[in-house]
Amino acid sequence: MRVALAYGKGQLAVDLPGDATVLEPCYTEGIPDERAAVRQALRHPIGTRPLRDLVAATDHVAIVTTDKTRATPNHTLLPCLLDELAHVPAERVTIINGVGMHRQNTPEELRAMYGEAIVDRYRCVNHDAHDLAALVELGRTRAGGQILVNRTYMEASVRIVTGFIEPHFFAGFTGGPKGIMPGICGAPLIMRNHGAAMIAHPQATWGVTRGNPIFEEMLEVALMTRPAFLLNVALNSRKAITAVFAGDLVPAYEAGCRFVKGTAMQGVASPFDVVVTTNSGYPLDLNLYQAVKGMAAAARIVKPGGAIVVAAECSEGIPDHGSYGKLLQMRDSPAGLLKMIHEPAFASDDQWQVQIQAMIQEKARVFVHSTLPPEVIRRAQLLPCAEVGETVRRLAAEAGPGARIAVLPFGPLTIPYLSSEPQAAAA
Repeated sequence: MRVALAYGKGQLAVDLPGDATVLEPCYTEGIPDERAAVRQALRHPIGTRPLRDLVAATDHVAIVTTDKTRATPNHTLLPCLLDELAHVPAERVTIINGVGMHRQNTPEELRAMYGEAIVDRYRCVNHDAHDLAALVELGRTRAGGQILVNRTYMEASVRIVTGFIEPHFFAGFTGGPKGIMPGICGAPLIMRNHGAAMIAHPQATWGVTRGNPIFEEMLEVALMTRPAFLLNVALNSRKAITAVFAGDLVPAYEAGCRFVKGTAMQGVASPFDVVVTTNSGYPLDLNLYQAVKGMAAAARIVKPGGAIVVAAECSEGIPDHGSYGKLLQMRDSPAGLLKMIHEPAFASDDQWQVQIQAMIQEKARVFVHSTLPPEVIRRAQLLPCAEVGETVRRLAAEAGPGARIAVLPFGPLTIPYLSSEPQAAAA
């Protein structure tokens, strides 16, 4: 059986055993006229007045976007938003790139994300989670986290958050409040929210929001910032817009999550010996750090002691920025990494990604097919995979007669779960 895996900006064709189970999100056709659909949503929003009616010409407007690692169609959303705000002078509008604790995007990357005309006309800035002077304190969350939020955003009289909704491996879903926290919050709050105990919570997982302490704190913070308007979309495997959700943050986001859950959830009767996955291609498979999401999707349905094979291009390496790669080399085993991260005094950026990777590796071996040299993969405590099909056939032979193989061609765009564990599919 030949299967096309999402890989970089294209596909990776692999030959797999014919009895492999292919799990894909339910395919939804893209909207024929995306801009018309976005304009319709902005003018007929959920739970609030049309965007144009909410904003006066004298307002200062802040629009938050996702960064380069996300597939949000900014080139479609921003022109529609700004058309509805045409009565507001350009100097009163700021577009904030919500990078969270990711690296700052370059001017060239912002131009590619937003378009030349928008960057030339409007002020476009990167959020900096470490610049305390550029943050405003709003108090503390119920769990005790210090709420530090982007100053430019908080000083605006109208605050708009954009993004797209897909399954997320510890926040439940992307989009919605995640655009604010961690998108434009300070490093101390992000570190606390992504701390070892929070990541280890059983409800901090794909498709779960209620009872998920990470999501609930994100929502608490987002509501404290009083966003005026949310614009989120759903995308299919071709990155085409399939639905638009605009309006008041909570009802609009809940509608979006229900839609995405209906297309992404795929139940299986029993776990598999080998699970092949991706990181849904570009831009999410830009680096190995992001590829942990694809591993986490596969881990939900792999047998204890089984194997995961992930295909992620990793054109930007580990990456070089952040502490992910350095942390992986601080101990010589996943168990050692978990012990280190759970030490009370331990704190480091990117520890959450290392923690999740180590938790996955405690359950299964992880093989990586990418553009990274084999020695780089090994330094990340993972196993290099030169050819996906050959590796899968060898692993299936090791598992013995009747070995079960699953394939997630679009990785974390699918939320697989065991049908025998209905709580895993709870929203």
